[in-house]
This record gives sequence, C-alpha cells and structure tokens, in this order.
Amino acid sequence: MSTLFSSLRKSFLVGPLALVLLVIVAGCSGSNTGSSPNSAASPSQSADGGKPATGGTFTYGRPAAVNSFDLHNQITSNNAFAIDKVFEPLVAFDNKGEIVDWLSKSHNISKDGLTYTFVLRDGLKFSNGTEVTAQDAVFSIERHLKVGGPLAIAAQVVSVKAQDAKTLVITLKEPYTPFISELSNFSNGIIPNNFGGVSEEEFLKKPIGTGPFVVEKWDPAGDVTFTKNTNYWQEGKPYIDKLVYKLIEDDSQAINQLKAGEVDAIESLALQNANELKAGTATAVLTNGSWVTEQLFFNTLDQHFSDVHVRRALALAIDRNGLTQALTFGFAKPANSLLPPAIPYNTNDTIKALNYDVNEAKAELAKSKFPSGFSTKLLIASGNSARAQEAQIIQNAAKSIGINIEIETVELATFRERFFKYDFAAMLNSGQADSPEANSILAFQTDPNGFSKSYWTHYTNEEVTKLLYEGQKTPDGESRGEIYAKLQQILADEVPYIPLYFPDILVGARSSVNGLVVLPNGSLRFEDVQLKK
Repeated sequence: MSTLFSSLRKSFLVGPLALVLLVIVAGCSGSNTGSSPNSAASPSQSADGGKPATGGTFTYGRPAAVNSFDLHNQITSNNAFAIDKVFEPLVAFDNKGEIVDWLSKSHNISKDGLTYTFVLRDGLKFSNGTEVTAQDAVFSIERHLKVGGPLAIAAQVVSVKAQDAKTLVITLKEPYTPFISELSNFSNGIIPNNFGGVSEEEFLKKPIGTGPFVVEKWDPAGDVTFTKNTNYWQEGKPYIDKLVYKLIEDDSQAINQLKAGEVDAIESLALQNANELKAGTATAVLTNGSWVTEQLFFNTLDQHFSDVHVRRALALAIDRNGLTQALTFGFAKPANSLLPPAIPYNTNDTIKALNYDVNEAKAELAKSKFPSGFSTKLLIASGNSARAQEAQIIQNAAKSIGINIEIETVELATFRERFFKYDFAAMLNSGQADSPEANSILAFQTDPNGFSKSYWTHYTNEEVTKLLYEGQKTPDGESRGEIYAKLQQILADEVPYIPLYFPDILVGARSSVNGLVVLPNGSLRFEDVQLKK
C-alpha cells in the first residue's frame, strides 16, 4: 500500500532544515545488499561534542489515539507509528529511504531472486531480556502470512525456516521484486515465538519487542506512555527515559501547546503554520521530503463517480498549481501523477495529465450521463484546517462546471469508519508509501482484489491490474519503469483519484530537542533524541 494515511496516518538536529530525499532501491541479486545503521556501533555524541544528554520525558502531540499494537492487522499511522517503537523488522529504511540491515547484521538475495537469507545480530534481546532467535523470526513471518491483514505479504512464500539459531531463510515460488523493501514495513516486525508463552490477546495488551521503547501505560482512547527498553541492542540508547504520545485532535491546539512548551514536538504540522514555527526562537521545523500524495478520492460505486467523464471533468476543473500554492506555503509540489517524486519510477514530470482547463472540463462533463451537472457530497475529517480549505477550493471548482458539492465534516474515527464501508461519494485523504518502493502505493491503490479494493474506490481496470502484477515480477530497471509509466498514465486518464500535491512531511519541535530523526513515511525515530537541560 501504504500506511497510506497521513490523516489517519530524517537524521538531523532540530532546526529549519530541508533534506533532499535520495531513494536507492535495494538490488535483487548478489550478496549483501544492506548496511548497518550508523548509530548501531556506538552511542552518538551530544550537539556540543560531549557525552549525549540522557534522561527526561519526551512528549509528542499526535492527532489520533493508538488503539491497537497488532502489527499484522493495522495500517493507519496512528497505530503504525507506535507499533514501530516496540517491534522492529529484519531490515529497515533510513532517513534517506535506503534499505539497511536492522535486526539482521547481513542479508543475501540469491541471483534468481527466490532465496532470502538473513543473519541476526549478536546479542539481540527482547525487552523482557530473552534472546532473539531465528525461530522468533519464523513465527513472526508465518503469523503475518496466516493473518494476511491490510499489509499482507504479497510474495508467494514457499517456506520460512530457521537454518540455525541466528540464520533465517525465506524461499519464494517466483521472484517478487518489492519483497526486500516490504520486509522493512512495521508490519514485519519480529515478535517472540508463540507470543512468549502467553495468549495472543494478553501479548497485544502488553507487547514485547526489540524496539527502543516498552509500553508502560496505554489508553486506547487517549495517551500512551512508553519507557526506555533497557535491553535495546543499540548500546546506550534510547537516551530519554520516557516517551509520551499525547492525544491532541485539533491542529491549532497542537501548535499552541508546542509554543507553550507543553509538548516537545507535534505530528502532522499544518503547512500554513510551518513558517511561523521556523521563525520562533523556541520552536523549529523538521522536514524530510515525502512519500505522500494528497488526493481527492472517488467511490466508483457511486452513481456519479462511476462515470469516467465526471471524474475527468473534475480533474480538469481543479487548478492544482493554484491549490498547492494557496494551501502549502512552499512546502509541497503540485501532483500530476500518483507516485511522489521521492519514490522510484514516478512520472510526475513526464506524464500527460488532465491540466486545468474549465472549458475542457465542461466539454468532458457534457459527455457524461449528467451533462447538466448534479449534487453530491465530499467527506473530510475534522480538526484539519488545511483540508477544510482544500475542500472549499474543490467545491468552488466543481461549481464552475455545474457540480454542487456539499462538504461533510466528521470526526476522524467516524471518517475512517465511513470510507472503510464505502459510505462516501468523494473524500479527501492522502496516499503514503510504507517503503521506498513504487509497488507500495500502486498495489494499495490499484488492486481491486487487495485489502483496500483500490483504496476503497473499488476502481477496477484489467489492464492496470495486469501491469501491476507484471511490475511486481520484473527486476528493477528500464523494463520495470516502462510498465509503471503505462500504469500511471492510465490512472491519469481515468482518475479514480485526483493527485493534488506532494506535501513535505513537517514536524514541529521545541528548540530544546536534539537528535530527532524524521523518516520519509512520516514516522519518527526517538532513540537518538536528547533533551537539553
């Protein structure tokens, strides 16, 4: 998919820094294709070159509560970005989007792309002090294969075996190019064999993993308090004693609490507030490009939006450049295609998009079953002022060609429930890659047989599905790029969703924070965080 929800759902010191995201796709042949995280060898220094500052509680304001730690059954960022603090995968992606070894100290992919061998790091322990073995990895991956879930393992896995206590071998039936990248997803974290001897239900209430933090207190409708994992494999880390996820549902309240020092950082910083925080003496903004595409989604089961001419008419009626300029304050790029520029095989600068042209939009609507226009609704989640403005711009654009849109604003949890049930005509949301791999977004948004039925649009196109599957089996290179270029062009022509812009991921933080790592999927790494005293 994608965790694919910034509304549902980077190493540098705090400061108004921007990072050009360089994405390197892991190869699918040869020997070791990964590298160890730089921070694993020894504790990093503090900003002034001395010993790292330790201790303290870091409070992070987030717009949605954590309601589950079941890594195999979750997808939205409210849960994903808490799960990844407790469970860790064999390989991960760093702040540049590169695949690196994580719990594995090395990995090897056979030349035929069918055999993946991972060797675990020495001395790995779970947070309860028990040793991590290859059998734990076997159990974790087999449980994921059994459960499936929203981020199911799509590769055709023949076997998952522990060759010895430290070596895991995964064999595939046929090549699946995205596999190594997808193993970096939070959903492929390693959990203890047989849930550590307790029931599944008990384990998920008090999860045990290898991550830098352990769940201490958890309110599924409110806050989560994590404590430092004293058995963490990165020596001396994390530096902070506690991490608190504080629920702040309104973005204006989040800004105010950050300014007042009630929180140390806030998630999903509204773009319109970024420059204000950058200019503040006590606040700063972190950014790291983005794997996100802001989109207008259509339910193709709806009587109006099942008509491709209606969708094309709206795409032509919306001035994406003007919308982006008005809403994002220089922290986003207009989107012509589905894949963000930071993801390989994106065609944003070469695709033939339906660019803004009101006369063409009216002509396209005239070809539809509703040439005189119609009335419909646009579903959005509350608490996001930028989305509210975005909806109004789209409402005005639609009105210019005879389509009357009523904006329907609901609480975030209700918003999710509604589109999960296809209870919407159109909605505003974002698509987000979970890993540096084109298939991460394309599969989630185009596969009618997948978990989300093409991101709950129910869009179905046999040629698109065929291209999607071809892309999964084709090795990285020019041929794979041609497949994805064709696929993206069909999506641009039939617009089951309209890509609007690619927003930078922005995190607001206090200037007293050092070492916060922002990842291009929107998650943060807190193990290097130091609080100035």
